[in-house]
Amino acid sequence: MTGNKELHFLPLGGSGEIGMNLNLYAYGDQWLMVDCGISFADIYLPGIDLIMPDVSFIEEQREKLQGLIITHAHEDHVGAVAHLWPRLECPVYATPFTAKILRSKLSETSYGDEVEVIEVPLGGTVDLGSFNVEFVSLTHSIPEPNALNIKTPLGTIFHTGDWKLDPDPMVGQATNAEKLTAIGDEGVLAMVCDSTNVFSQAPSGSEKAVRDSLSEIISGLKGRIFCSTFASNVARVETLAKVAEEHGRNVCLIGRAMKRNVAVARECGYLKDFPNIIAEEDAGYFPDDEILFVMTGCQGESRAALMRITQGMNRNLAFKKTDTVIFSSKIIPGNELLIGRLHNLLVEQGVNVITEKDAFVHVSGHPGREELTEMYNWIRPEIAVPVHGELRHMTLQSELAQDLGIKKTIIPRNGMRIRLAPNGPEVTDHVPHGRLALDGRLIVHEDSDTIVTRRRMMYNGALVIHMVVDKAGGLVSTPSITILGLPEQAVGALEADIKEAIQMLLMSISKKVFRDDHLLAEEIRVTCRKAAKNFTGKQPGPVTKVNVTRLTELK
Repeated sequence: MTGNKELHFLPLGGSGEIGMNLNLYAYGDQWLMVDCGISFADIYLPGIDLIMPDVSFIEEQREKLQGLIITHAHEDHVGAVAHLWPRLECPVYATPFTAKILRSKLSETSYGDEVEVIEVPLGGTVDLGSFNVEFVSLTHSIPEPNALNIKTPLGTIFHTGDWKLDPDPMVGQATNAEKLTAIGDEGVLAMVCDSTNVFSQAPSGSEKAVRDSLSEIISGLKGRIFCSTFASNVARVETLAKVAEEHGRNVCLIGRAMKRNVAVARECGYLKDFPNIIAEEDAGYFPDDEILFVMTGCQGESRAALMRITQGMNRNLAFKKTDTVIFSSKIIPGNELLIGRLHNLLVEQGVNVITEKDAFVHVSGHPGREELTEMYNWIRPEIAVPVHGELRHMTLQSELAQDLGIKKTIIPRNGMRIRLAPNGPEVTDHVPHGRLALDGRLIVHEDSDTIVTRRRMMYNGALVIHMVVDKAGGLVSTPSITILGLPEQAVGALEADIKEAIQMLLMSISKKVFRDDHLLAEEIRVTCRKAAKNFTGKQPGPVTKVNVTRLTELK
């Protein structure tokens, strides 16, 4: 008996954006979380490297959270667990490769030993309260990508995770169409599905085709070759290693994440024929035509291996004009500026740069419309719920589902609570949501005063004034003025204008204001902002700080 219980879907990340995936399912008062990922920050968040979903909604009722399931080990699905788990304190379930990657991340925290990470075998099932969850192996650009077949008293939800249909996967097995058809035959209430590559009509393509293309490209290159890709794309790393071996080149891995993922993959039984790896310190002893480097940093990340070498921050390696850098990856939307800057820095050093725009060096790990059509024909859900994409991606998938005869579709947004059953889909509520920023070792909200102030300083500069006044409010000494973000040749003149404006203000101000330090500071702040605007022609940012120190007795 289900009584008055309802089945709900609630995304807190990944709906209306690419990355930072976090989805919740609710049956009655029981909750199940699927994935907990990160995304990369942009220039709007200065000084921030990573962003994560705000989990305050589920944190407030974490005693009802049955568990967290990770579909696969990509950062946008698992990367936030090591940062946010103390707010959740629930068991985490994953298949072996993902579980080992997660444990490695957790080992770098002070609470890693407290996290219960439960390994689920490929194709295994777990019972979490009223949720019976079956792991269904698919293909993607990482070992062990899983869809989840989530059975509840009110119906089955098929949550695809990230996937593609690769007829020749280099790691793992091809997608089992018979298994997916059988799931559809049993009846599926809703399919929550990846939208990332929906604008591509054709299938995403095979890793085998990329291997053949890279082999041809590398056969015609002289000098050292540097290949940058996602550390988690184990199949691509194996492709690059095999191509290097084929052309008489030794393989050198650069980047902590790259080395870790290869080690974990080998521990899990993948990369069995991986060639010997040359240590970074020894790479310089090999002829240029006999070495191929595989490294992190394909998205222009400031701390990743490729950028560090480009900026001369690697003690073992520096680029020279006979080198070639291959970006065997896709440009993630939002990273165009970072990657463009990196490309220019490389070209400036005389390096030959090859990207997906120049040659066939990458295939997507996400389904095009032909693949989506096949999945819908196998699963045949009553309700289509597109996720993992911007609004334009999810809208196009919704339209595709309708064209395929799926009469019920809904396009979710982060924070939107959707009743799937009974009588769904229907939006029933909007819950608090947002983004958290990793600021060094601290986690702050993206709208916190810290980030807002930093952003204003970045665009507007800062003006700080310190004054010492006597009982009557008169100046005891010349105000101390600090101006940041103004051309040096203008600082002295503006300081003079500000001091004059302060003197005039003090001559005209009321006794009431004189006696109140807060009122006095505010009057001076407004006056100084006006003086700065009159001088520069630009409105100063709100980061105008005035400190008033009052001497009660003069010695």
